[in-house]
Amino acid sequence: MEKGLISVDRWSDHSQVYFLTHLHSDHTQCLSSSWTKGPLFCSRLTAKLFPFKFPNFNLSLLRILEIGSWHSVSLVSPSSGSETTVDVMAIDAHHCPGAVMYLFRGDFGCMLFTGDFRWEATNERAKIGRTMLLHALEGDRVNILYLDNTYCNPSFSFPSREAAAQQVVDIIASHPKHDIIIGIDTLGKEDLLLYISRSLKVKIWVWPERLQTMHLLGFHDIFTTKTSLTRIRAVPRYSFSINTLEGLNTVRPTIGIMPSGLPWVVKPSEGNDNPAGPPSISHHCGNKRIINGGPRAELNKKGKLRSVVRFHQYIYSVPYSEHSCFPEIEDFIKLVQPINIKGIVSSSFCYIEPLYYFGGLCGVNPSSQRLPRKSERREKYENIEAKTKSNSGSSNFTDAENRKRKIDFLGSHLRRVSILRRAQRGVKIVENDSP
Repeated sequence: MEKGLISVDRWSDHSQVYFLTHLHSDHTQCLSSSWTKGPLFCSRLTAKLFPFKFPNFNLSLLRILEIGSWHSVSLVSPSSGSETTVDVMAIDAHHCPGAVMYLFRGDFGCMLFTGDFRWEATNERAKIGRTMLLHALEGDRVNILYLDNTYCNPSFSFPSREAAAQQVVDIIASHPKHDIIIGIDTLGKEDLLLYISRSLKVKIWVWPERLQTMHLLGFHDIFTTKTSLTRIRAVPRYSFSINTLEGLNTVRPTIGIMPSGLPWVVKPSEGNDNPAGPPSISHHCGNKRIINGGPRAELNKKGKLRSVVRFHQYIYSVPYSEHSCFPEIEDFIKLVQPINIKGIVSSSFCYIEPLYYFGGLCGVNPSSQRLPRKSERREKYENIEAKTKSNSGSSNFTDAENRKRKIDFLGSHLRRVSILRRAQRGVKIVENDSP
């Protein structure tokens, strides 16, 4: 496709039309209430939520795309001045409310931009999306696939969101005398909260701005801002921390639950006590966990994988992810059969170029793609760890303080990962992106 025609989730470039996959902040960098560069296409639900995120935005710029219907966009070639037409279809990405992927057709062939998505094998919405996509392709292959490669690494294999939601319910039910804190974003994981509410027949507290979003989404009776009505609170992810949980436990018994696919956590504590010695970093790898470089299977008494991790006295991590994991990405690529693939996340703590694993499905030699060097990542962390030790001094800090310093570093690392994701999101579809 010629440069200067279409941009997806990229707002600083100059194009004739713009497409928004969803309203998460890493896809709206440089989009603001004063943005006026051109027509902005999005789903109907995203358009409904848009004024809440961007007050005073010129809503006449919004163009609503109905899911599953083709829409023709007339454009002008910057090089020849001749008119050209691009057909586009929005397909449910099943990521967060309003999230869609875009299938483009034109003289350039066929392009698919997934945005963030999760299509689980047994999910009914995903089945509808697969059928819709295959029907729209009409047997053609996708020339280039812009892929959500957040977890494009064999290390990542998550349970379904429904299974993970049940794990959260089980944790809550096993702590009947505790207050519960759940870390969530400003948009997303509504299905998790609904599952908890219906399973336990309770209301869930959310902060006032989140309650407005819930009302816009049509949920009026389940959520509340009155803490006296429930012991379960969904709080902004940025306010979820070990320090917060430790402070709350000085007032009332409280546990925190972090529903996320992010794999880097502190080594799980044994029982209710903090682990002896400084915490190590653990990385979930399919059916194993790598701890300090050595594999250790995490199995329950029945020999099945334990995916819930208690990595602090007060905090549980549950692999509830709204991004496709590696096996789901592989199934998606086999379905689409793209000629070429480009990941939309180019900076990550575990980044691997999608063609390394899936180039064989596209006719590309995978050996030409570079694997990230684990030794480089390990050396970087060890250097920071050594620096922390040398700065702390063995006589100035207790073991507990040193543990907290490492945990604080972990939080900084995750924030940096989030910043890198935001910086690298989005794509301007141009001629040299074609294979």
